[in-house]
Amino acid sequence: MQNFVFQNRTKIIFGKDTETSVGEESAVFGKKLLLHYGGGSIKSSGLYDRVITSLQEQGIEIFELSGVQPNPRVSLVREGVSICKENNIGFILAVGGGSVIDSAKAIAAGAKYEGDVWDFFTGKQPVEECLPIGVVLTIPAAGSETSGGTVITNEEGLYKRATGHENMRPQFAILNPVLTYTLPSYQTACGITDMIAHILERYFTNEKNVELTDRLCEATLKTIINNAHTVINEPTNYNARAEIMWAGTIAHNDSLSTGRIGDWASHDIEHEISGIYDIAHGAGLAIVFPAWMKYVYKHDVNRFAQFANRVWDVEIDLNNLEKTALAGIKKIEEFFRSIGMPVTLKEANIADEHFDEMAKKATERWPLGNFVKLHEEDVRQIFNLAR
Repeated sequence: MQNFVFQNRTKIIFGKDTETSVGEESAVFGKKLLLHYGGGSIKSSGLYDRVITSLQEQGIEIFELSGVQPNPRVSLVREGVSICKENNIGFILAVGGGSVIDSAKAIAAGAKYEGDVWDFFTGKQPVEECLPIGVVLTIPAAGSETSGGTVITNEEGLYKRATGHENMRPQFAILNPVLTYTLPSYQTACGITDMIAHILERYFTNEKNVELTDRLCEATLKTIINNAHTVINEPTNYNARAEIMWAGTIAHNDSLSTGRIGDWASHDIEHEISGIYDIAHGAGLAIVFPAWMKYVYKHDVNRFAQFANRVWDVEIDLNNLEKTALAGIKKIEEFFRSIGMPVTLKEANIADEHFDEMAKKATERWPLGNFVKLHEEDVRQIFNLAR
């Protein structure tokens, strides 16, 4: 097990009607706030009005920036940075899912920086200071509500890149499972896939003697799997929604990372797909992860067999661990397909015309991953396996 320091400052406020406390929580950080959100869903659901009322009761001056899209764009981030600087705004409230939260984090960093915010995503400038952020979560998926990272797409060149810092972790996150009742089943499934992928990135490690976090990863995966079909088929089942919402946070709050080194190649590979094709991140991960598994499983057949056994209840064949490992990969493909996710590029209507470009862009700064280091040709082969 590796040495580690674990600290997650985000205050979690979980349960029914918790969004009514957003004004009280936000007022701690000042009287000028940027309210950041996506489209009209928070208005049609009544959430917008409840948030506005709670903020106004605390005498908070509200500036608004809507229009966040899936795979959030740097152009909107720049607009938010300008609003914050011009109005001396001291706090950002993100109401939405991972795209909204990631956009808010980028604005928070850009508002404290004199250069262009994209510098953070190219490695030109490390993030240092950020405005404080709060979250009302509406889509359990990305785990951005407690993480220190953000992913933004630059329309120029179709680059999708990540950056992060401890100061990007939100000050508080309000999680009310009821707010997820109206999510379309496809969006729910994309979120489930995203949180599973966050766990798998941590699970497939070269670090030995990490039994506790192995078991925590496996338990969180099984909880998601056990509740996935219920939330899709019974969207107003509070208990199942609550399990999924909390699992999505646990998957990416770094507690499952302690003492181990994760991989993250599959996320980087998927960023190239969604950067060009604007596919939902979860759907892209459902395609990439099984292909990555097929490419690397021989590196540690024992770990893949353990995954098959403990997560999918595949009986271990001691005489043929490779058979067990492959059975586990087949199980996760079947699961993704069962919740409506594509598991091949063809199913997502993506051809092979950009394979070379995506493989080159993915590895132009450094090789991907830690479990197995992947270079340009490796990534190209993974795209081929994902056809």
